[in-house]
Amino acid sequence: MNEAEVDHLTEELSKTIKTTCPYCGVGCGVLAKPMPDGTVEIKGDENHPANFGRLCSKGSSLGETLSLDDRLLVPKIKDDEVSWEKALGTIADQFSALIKEEGPGSVAMYVSGQFLTEDYYVANKFMKGAIGTANIDTNSRLCMSSSVAGHKRAFGTDTVPNSYDDLEKADVIILVGSNLTWCHPILFQRIEAEKQKRDLKLICIDPRRTTTASASDVHLGLTPGTDVALFNGLLAHLYSQDIVDEDYIEANLEGEASTKDAAFSLSLDEIAKITGLTKSEITEFYETFAKTEKVMTLYSQGVNQSSNGTDKVNAILNCHLSTGRIGKEGCGPLSLTGQPNAMGGREVGGLANQLAAHMELKNENHRDIVQRFWGVNEVPSKPGLNAVELFEAVNDGKVKAIWIMATNPVDSLPDADMVRKALKLCPLVIVSDVTQNTDTAECADILLPTLGWGEKSGTVTNSERRISRQRAFLSAPGETKADWWQICEVAKRMGFEDLFNFQSAKDVFCEHAALSEFENDQSAGFNSRDFNIGPLKNLTSEGYDELEPVQWPCIKNETGKVVGQERLFAEGGFFTESRKAKLVPTPYKEASSKASIDYPLILNTGRIRDQWHTMTRTAKTPRLMRHIGEPFVELCKEDAKKYEIEDAAIVELKSEQGTALLRARITDTQTPGTIFSPLHWTDQFASSARIDALVAKNVDPFSGQPESKFTPCSIKALNPSSYGLFITQNKPNIKKLRELSSNPKQDYWALMPIDAGWAIECAGDDLINADQTFLSALLGFDISKEDEPFEFIDPQVGHVKRAYFNEAELKGVLFIGPSPINASRVFMKDLLSREFITTQDKFSVLTGRPSKDAPDKGAIICSCFNVGVNEIRDAIENHNCTTVKAIGKKHNAGTNCGSCKTELAKLIETSKQKVAAE
Repeated sequence: MNEAEVDHLTEELSKTIKTTCPYCGVGCGVLAKPMPDGTVEIKGDENHPANFGRLCSKGSSLGETLSLDDRLLVPKIKDDEVSWEKALGTIADQFSALIKEEGPGSVAMYVSGQFLTEDYYVANKFMKGAIGTANIDTNSRLCMSSSVAGHKRAFGTDTVPNSYDDLEKADVIILVGSNLTWCHPILFQRIEAEKQKRDLKLICIDPRRTTTASASDVHLGLTPGTDVALFNGLLAHLYSQDIVDEDYIEANLEGEASTKDAAFSLSLDEIAKITGLTKSEITEFYETFAKTEKVMTLYSQGVNQSSNGTDKVNAILNCHLSTGRIGKEGCGPLSLTGQPNAMGGREVGGLANQLAAHMELKNENHRDIVQRFWGVNEVPSKPGLNAVELFEAVNDGKVKAIWIMATNPVDSLPDADMVRKALKLCPLVIVSDVTQNTDTAECADILLPTLGWGEKSGTVTNSERRISRQRAFLSAPGETKADWWQICEVAKRMGFEDLFNFQSAKDVFCEHAALSEFENDQSAGFNSRDFNIGPLKNLTSEGYDELEPVQWPCIKNETGKVVGQERLFAEGGFFTESRKAKLVPTPYKEASSKASIDYPLILNTGRIRDQWHTMTRTAKTPRLMRHIGEPFVELCKEDAKKYEIEDAAIVELKSEQGTALLRARITDTQTPGTIFSPLHWTDQFASSARIDALVAKNVDPFSGQPESKFTPCSIKALNPSSYGLFITQNKPNIKKLRELSSNPKQDYWALMPIDAGWAIECAGDDLINADQTFLSALLGFDISKEDEPFEFIDPQVGHVKRAYFNEAELKGVLFIGPSPINASRVFMKDLLSREFITTQDKFSVLTGRPSKDAPDKGAIICSCFNVGVNEIRDAIENHNCTTVKAIGKKHNAGTNCGSCKTELAKLIETSKQKVAAE
């Protein structure tokens, strides 16, 4: 390469690309700058209206997740590498044969909110337009489908009325079933910044005392599953106090009488008994809502993931509709989507009961519009199988081929062991993904390598209806291809060339935009549709590349600029036949599951701060494993005492569906009878922690969304005879470990990446006498071929400590003992980055602790700057750092992404309480 070529390459690499974060539904703008050394510099986009430059811990670390070490780079059939032509031809031939023999319903697709809108559009056109079945569903069914159903019951369409800007305009913000600080941290930071300027009240409604609850002005810790009773009571209170807007109701709503009756069906005493709240707590909440015109209600998975999730949504919407507090500045309901493009999937008909462009399968006029636009003879008139039904049909042999794209249902669907069994039995399982190291990919007959974030190009839509571009800033590795391209190529080989002659993602987007406008006359009353991005249908390639974030519906203003509508429904104009919204009666019903003698605890599942879904991206960077590195279950002190469980004990969690082995965390966040465990861990990172294997297939009758927040469980301490901590340069051999495990239901292990290697925590019976093959699997290298280790052995107590070196380099270290290993995790995880010259240096590894002049950091609180809890407590107690700002000034904690600020505040408060008690 000559000097001019080097200069050109350096210039290309130095370009900063505007793109969008691939994590939650906030839709933050990201600036990505590829560097000459192969790394990527990541910053928040200060001009993006979702985040204005802010990024959370996950977004900040995106540049650390782009390695190719686990990437699927070539197509595979039964583990054999094949050409794209062979893979695509095999899929097309087998799909065609099955459809001919068994009918269109014998094949299915299961897709993802990780899709770009262009991928989603092509997938739905392929199934509903070309093949002629609605057997395509998305993992958004597990996330937001109750919100979709609630919106449609009330508004006639799946329309979000408000925008993020309303958070800064509200006087009261109510968070229902949302741990905003951890799950949508940038929105919490926007609220927090506004709270510092003026009197803004934050009310958190959540059974758990989460970090969000701790940071709120009021926490209503209601009994799980009782939200409907609480909001029905609120509606009754609004009527009793004449707060409802009779003019708005008369002009814009219907269904008032029956809804009002349902609201008044419970007395305040009954609501208090049902929710577990005091009457004064309930009354104060009701009065706050009643007297505050500018009130926003934000809700997420705690509302949606329920067997009565749709009713919960409508109970909330009823309160806003009846007061006319909707679609106005600073007041309205706002559903917070969990995935980066769950909203985009809803736009193109990603769910099995939808058509493209917010049209409905059951609507004959809509079907006719889509058929004529696509140029197909027919689209399905009946809904396909939703996510839970789909995998039941696979298990029953009714669906004989399934194409899974960008998702991991073996870990994320309820009754996950049944899902794995179903896929093992299915004649044809195709998986398109960026990695082959997932529990779902292990079930695949055909694996297709897919472009990942930073490589693919398209659009996503966030929770406020804002469309943003994801742009490529890296070249495609290996033979990876875009999801939409894969589908198009299969469709062409099945004879549908004319329908899928797209040359680029831009072509797909423009067709999607054109369909949204097709016969969508906004003056045509009921025949008009909410979703319209028609002004974007004729974008050039340059215009698509330069597309700025825009909300839908959008129009061209007098200058020709495309602008979006920030709010809807302030003056009515709903998308029902009468053009009026419907108040929906939501009588309170008890949860479909109940605690019992055998399963006395109610399990709530959800996300944690630094992880995402099933960890295929977040677990690639050690930074995001520092905060919480193991699967766990939280329980309160009373339950810990009742079930004889010590903090950090290994416990077995059990339901009617399955079991999990987890680390116990005794905490004040849980109430008696309730427990919490995160959804993230898979068989790739732990021995038995797939929490959805415990969750039953109870679904909401309107949305089909599973109840992930209410699973009856039992818990017991395993009391293993030995525990281990292993630090190694090499990744442990997980497959070998499974083969050698004497009792998978008793032997616990959890794997995590660390700087320069891996750490693995384990527990089981008689680890001290484990053979060399088992220990080699844990360390990732054959210890029989290594030099004699430095070691300390106390056979009477049962302690073994060994360190393996290659000259001055530490290859691996193992600690085994009869109780949880008493060693500094921060110290141990940093060992692989050090040199050990002298014998004394090497023996120092076996102490498990830093020297006196290097104090132990303790558990990491701030992932961005690697600040531990001991450092923070020292700053508070010995350096007068009594504010979050002061801690940030001393240790930088909380000054980058801000995701740890609520935990810093809690440590300060705990310290104050300790001083007061003394």
